[in-house]
Amino acid sequence: MTEYAIRTFETGDTEQVVALWTECGLIRPWNDPNRDIARKRTVQPELFLVAESVTDAGRDIVAVGMAGFDGHRGWVNYLAVKPALQGSGLGRRLMAEFEERLLSLGCPKLSLQVRTSNEQALSFYETLGYVVDPVVSMGKRLIPDV
Repeated sequence: MTEYAIRTFETGDTEQVVALWTECGLIRPWNDPNRDIARKRTVQPELFLVAESVTDAGRDIVAVGMAGFDGHRGWVNYLAVKPALQGSGLGRRLMAEFEERLLSLGCPKLSLQVRTSNEQALSFYETLGYVVDPVVSMGKRLIPDV
């Protein structure tokens, strides 16, 4: 039986994390994942988590996510679970870890953004108790990645 360990991201994880995000369809041309990783490592790096499988053959990153807390609410971004392991409980475990860490920081609310076309992710978050907020998400790029 494979065991999974959740831990904080380390520099040597970069290649596997970017590959997992790519495999899960999270990479967009306007976001450079390596720059996003570098940025996250400068702000609350303890909220950049990976889950890895631990076997005799070695270690393999099978889930990842980033979280942050701005004093008003927490956010989760880039949550991904290896497609073959989706439904295994890894995403649920990672979200529970984020919720626990954010709660320990005094975070009163956790928010996330999901593309409206990603029905699988929407369903996953609904099973965890997340609801659609009656808000419009707006953005403005301050530093272009490409």
